[in-house]
This record gives sequence, structure tokens and C-alpha cells, in this order.
Amino acid sequence: MKYLNNPTMAVTALICMLLSSSCSQNTITPSPTPAIMLNSSPTLGFYLADSLNNTLYYFSNDFDGKSNCTGGCLSIWPIYYAGENLTQAKLPSSLDIADFGTITTATGVRQTTYKTWPLYYYAPVVAGTNIRESAGETKGEGVNNIWFVAKPDYTIMEVNAQLVGNDGKNYKSDYTEGTGKTLYFSDMNGITLYAFAPDSFNINKYTKPDFSNNAMWPIYETNKAVVPSNLDQTLFGSTGVWGKAQLTYKGWPMYYFGPDSMKRGLNKGVSVPKAGVWPVVVKAAPTAPK
Repeated sequence: MKYLNNPTMAVTALICMLLSSSCSQNTITPSPTPAIMLNSSPTLGFYLADSLNNTLYYFSNDFDGKSNCTGGCLSIWPIYYAGENLTQAKLPSSLDIADFGTITTATGVRQTTYKTWPLYYYAPVVAGTNIRESAGETKGEGVNNIWFVAKPDYTIMEVNAQLVGNDGKNYKSDYTEGTGKTLYFSDMNGITLYAFAPDSFNINKYTKPDFSNNAMWPIYETNKAVVPSNLDQTLFGSTGVWGKAQLTYKGWPMYYFGPDSMKRGLNKGVSVPKAGVWPVVVKAAPTAPK
């Protein structure tokens, strides 16, 4: 299966076997094939697939941009690697090659990323068979609420990570000290999103008119909600903040935390000025008060 991620090589090899003349004497130049494609469905919209139409997925546990699917996980969610020449590959015009990258997993395997999210297949079969879901299928969407098709235009993603405050302490989902992952919202790049406890429904009570305090708690400036299928898109909206649009969830305006330095995997704001004042935004959040 060494040609699994390179159909061009596979076609060339097959033709070489069928032709009576030597391929070394007659170089075959196959038509270019995209390494990454965009598929779409009525329910999911556009999502990434490989050149054989196999759907690609994100994993919420990859909160830090590293590949955190290991051991038995990989038998169900194999790593996707586009190859060394992705920068020379044909891509759909709506995709930017600069958004793709390559990481090396803890076991030394190369893996392609998109907007810092490692990419995977869904293969719910016996390990080692190299059989995946059929081309065009998206059965992995929403599995365990932590696996999602790799859409190129999410404005909300979900990250599953330990909360570690600016004070260096670990916090649980109820903001008491302790260990345990919390599934919370991030932007497309995995950067943590927060709510401000004193805010009211669609009312930002923090940001000053001149945005002089925006560096500490920057507003999430968008009015577009593209979300995983386990979230209700109708619960998202936007509110006007001194001439700018801020994304809301259940009426809660959403913010970044400046000292997170726009680095994925950080959620330091949960302890500032004390735990619970700036909670991360979660699916089960109560509706903001009016």
C-alpha cells in the first residue's frame, strides 16, 4: 500500500506492469491529480478529502497542534500524509498551500496538518487491513463528540484539554482545582475562547469604546458561525461592540485572552482574576442573563 496516498504513482506503476516496453525507456507523464480535494454535502458543507475522495478529519484532543491519537486510536483513525511534494501539488483554488504543514508524531511518522490541525482518516475496521470508509462517506463526523470532518472554514471548533490557569494551577470544568479535560470552544486555529461572567445577553460589559483594554481580552471579531455538527448553529449570533461585530453563543460575547499569545493549547484566562470570572465557552453553557 505504499502508493495509497499517491494515486499518480499507483497509476504509473500499473501501466508499467501492463506495457511490454520498459518504463525506463518510455517515461509516462500522467495527468496531475490534486493531493487535497474539497467535497461537500447538504448537511456539512465543504470539507477536505484526499485525492481518492476519502474524507479527512480533525481530532479535538489535538488541542496543542500535536498528534494525540496513539496506540489503538490509530487503528481506527489512521494518519493522513500528503507526501513530500505537497507544495508542488495541484490544489482547489479556494485552498491556500500556506495553510498546510507537516508534523512528525511521537513515533516518528509524518502527518499533514491544515491550519495547525493534524489530519486523519476514519477506518472503523480491523487494524492493518488498510480499508477505510468508502470514498465520499462522512461516518466519522461527530464520533464521541471529538472527531469532525476537516472543514476549511470553521469559525468555531471544539478543543478537549486540561484547563491550566495563569496561576499555574489545574482546573476542572466546574473551576475547582483538579485534573480532567474540558471540551470547550476555540477558533479555527485552536485558540481558546472565553466568556465574561458579568456580561448580559448580547451585551459586552468589558470592552471600552476606544478599545484601550482590548489587548488583554480581545473580542472574537466575526459575525460568521461555521460550527461542528454536534453544535446548534442557531445558538450562535453576533453583537455590535463600538462598531465591530463580536461572535456570541447563547447570548455570551466571546473573547480571547491576551496572555495566551494566540497560541493553541493555552487557556490561562480561566484563573484571572479568579476562577470562574472568565470561563471557557462550552456547549452546555447556560443562556446569558437578560
